Amino acid sequence: MQPTKNGHKVFDLNEPVPAIKKSEKLTNEQRKQLYFHMIQAREFDLAMQRLNRQGKAFGGVYSQKGNEATAVGSAFALGPKDILFPMHRDIGSHFVFKAETKQLMLNHLAKDGSQMRGTDGTGHYADVEKRIYGNVSHLGAMIPVAAGFVMASKMRNEPIVAMTYIGDGGAQTGEFHEGVNFASVQKLPLIVIIENNQYAYSSPNSVEFAAERLSDRAIGYGCYGYTIDGTDVELVFDECQKAVEQARNTGIPALIETMTMRMRGHAEHDDAGYVPKETFEYWEQRDPIKRYEDFLQSEGIYTQSDIAEIKASISKEMKDAIDYALEIPYPPAEEGKKLVFVS
Repeated sequence: MQPTKNGHKVFDLNEPVPAIKKSEKLTNEQRKQLYFHMIQAREFDLAMQRLNRQGKAFGGVYSQKGNEATAVGSAFALGPKDILFPMHRDIGSHFVFKAETKQLMLNHLAKDGSQMRGTDGTGHYADVEKRIYGNVSHLGAMIPVAAGFVMASKMRNEPIVAMTYIGDGGAQTGEFHEGVNFASVQKLPLIVIIENNQYAYSSPNSVEFAAERLSDRAIGYGCYGYTIDGTDVELVFDECQKAVEQARNTGIPALIETMTMRMRGHAEHDDAGYVPKETFEYWEQRDPIKRYEDFLQSEGIYTQSDIAEIKASISKEMKDAIDYALEIPYPPAEEGKKLVFVS
């Protein structure tokens, strides 16, 4: 990749796809778990796209295609008591934290029993028992909330790390700056994953920020900063685990910029016609699931038939969850009046 005049990267279609950087910290059993969760994320994504076309999904339907390695690899690096503040393109992290497919489907279809009581079908739900805290519509606002959580944990002498996510567009908000600056000054163990998907809705990186890398901001905040390939799940895991342990031991936060591509529009209503065909071609060659499948087969961990069996099993899991959720009624209308504050 060559830098342009304004410091951003342009992508060469002839650039070879790099090999997966094999982690020395992962067992083959853990590799199987990583792959399983990435396929869960992809199949959930495909299921929601179908439901959206059928008029059965409410609110925004946001694709995670191309982001599976970032969501799964980062969450897999957290410890058993750590906290997750995911975004709408991080369904893979929910699966790492043992979210149940049927419950997720109830949430996204706004059915009775959803964790938002059916009042919100766009992903703003939490599962406190699983240490998952729901995202906020104004996504930059999650960072101060996550910082506040680990500040409270620090005051209780609990060695908890929080991980939250933001896109390249959300990284330009005031809450991003305030939250990261606060966490750095207060020495709070917070990991902020910047998912650089190349576009904030239809705005390319070149009109969002002038720096070459978003992680370059870290030196100004006084925290750690890394930019990594967000389509290599083992690299994502390694770098995030290193940052998690640094944060836990030193209290110094980290900004981790993962270079990925949003392979569909901002949401399913958006055809992404503003993205050049060549850009999609470049990133399609770097599909995180295809890259990891090739790696797993080259390592003798899975055969092609093993992979087909896993995909079929997870596809059935999604179908069963859809059938279950569609049979559940919508919540009573009275739910919409609860927990609403008026002056």
